[in-house]
Amino acid sequence: MLGARGSRDWLIQRFTAIFLAFYTLFLFAYVFKTPTIHYEAWVGLFSSPWMQLSTLFALISVALHAWVGLWTVSTDYIKPIFLRYLVLAIIFMALFIFVVWGIFILWGN
Repeated sequence: MLGARGSRDWLIQRFTAIFLAFYTLFLFAYVFKTPTIHYEAWVGLFSSPWMQLSTLFALISVALHAWVGLWTVSTDYIKPIFLRYLVLAIIFMALFIFVVWGIFILWGN
């Protein structure tokens, strides 16, 4: 389970942060390099398989990064166990819904 091992959580945070930094830099470069950005340009970019996979990995990276961070904060600051598990369950469900929603946006028609 994520959030239970210190070194694994540390690695997840670092790898997801590095990937998200490169993904963000690529998007900034694309925006600054493309003279006019319009709907067709975005559709063209995000319809390529490598960009869809990169975006999917970015969605999963955001979810993992957020989960590890919020798990750490909740274990430090929410002391009643029932309340902590309730908050973590809500966070998990929200992150899961966001990732599934992102998948539908990427590959849905």
